[in-house]
Amino acid sequence: MPVRIAISMGDPSGVGAEVTAKALATHRGALVPYVFGDAAVFTAAARRARLALPAAEPGAPLPPGGALVCVTKLPRTAATPGRPVRAGGPAQLAYLEAAYAAVARGEADALCTAPVSKAQVKLADRSFIGHTEWLEAKTGAKRSVMMLASPRLRVSLVTTHLALGRVAEAVTAGGILGAVAATHTALSGDFGISNPRIAVCAMNPHAGEGGAFGSEEKRLVLPAIARAHRLRIAATGPHPADSVFARALKGEFDAVVALYHDQGLIAVKLLDALEPEPAVNVTLGLPIVRTSPDHGVGYDVAGRGEASAKSMWAALKMASQLALRRKRSKRASEAERPRKRAAAR
Repeated sequence: MPVRIAISMGDPSGVGAEVTAKALATHRGALVPYVFGDAAVFTAAARRARLALPAAEPGAPLPPGGALVCVTKLPRTAATPGRPVRAGGPAQLAYLEAAYAAVARGEADALCTAPVSKAQVKLADRSFIGHTEWLEAKTGAKRSVMMLASPRLRVSLVTTHLALGRVAEAVTAGGILGAVAATHTALSGDFGISNPRIAVCAMNPHAGEGGAFGSEEKRLVLPAIARAHRLRIAATGPHPADSVFARALKGEFDAVVALYHDQGLIAVKLLDALEPEPAVNVTLGLPIVRTSPDHGVGYDVAGRGEASAKSMWAALKMASQLALRRKRSKRASEAERPRKRAAAR
């Protein structure tokens, strides 16, 4: 049966409703969508995309074939395309909370989040940094890791939304190891890759040039890789960041672990501009499946009908694939338990 996906609509003044409606209309029947958002905003986007979804109220049983769950009924002034207002901040957070709750209750199999404005959400929750950090706290996960995954390149990040001046003090051997371990677990489990090969980026140019350009490679990266080897993880490095992504594209590695945001995502987003299928933001280390499109709220194109749904569809498709693989793995594990108990007797 199709996988049930809880979708948070994102910024009501952005492109979230439009790209979600377009993606679902184009790929009808591929999954069961539950869109948590604003009644008027999403209904208008669905009408333009010729998508029909029944409406449901928060807390009511979810219809089996999908629904728009009307979390808010914003006035038009709070949902003007391209013109965010303060009321949009708490609305975005409410969509996320409601969609996550559906997954936590078992009413949906995965979470897919349309883009939010971090600045706007921060007006409602000053501690909000991004989806990744919010979900880590909400689920109680020991560590979550942001991965951008496309058909040809997967990149995980040790640090995410952090000022560049703070990166050097934020990167630790333990943090690198955590990102490597989460990437290994996701590749071997969710992505079905046997014996995944992981490349770890250096911090400095030329991997530090033997200490001439810094000591982070020797102090942080090499110890983390040594500990990964003790966990039987096939990690290598530190690799110079100016060449490792090209090697990954040629098939030498299954994923690259970058130490900070732009070190990894410049390569991903450059490839996005050249490839037909864009990358997807996947949160590793959570007890749930969560994906998101690899773009922002798109105020500059909101309301024009021009926003591409490719990235949103890629995120929905990957959420469905990962959730299905987890469900199959769980069923296989449950079927194996009686045989193990019988063998133990």
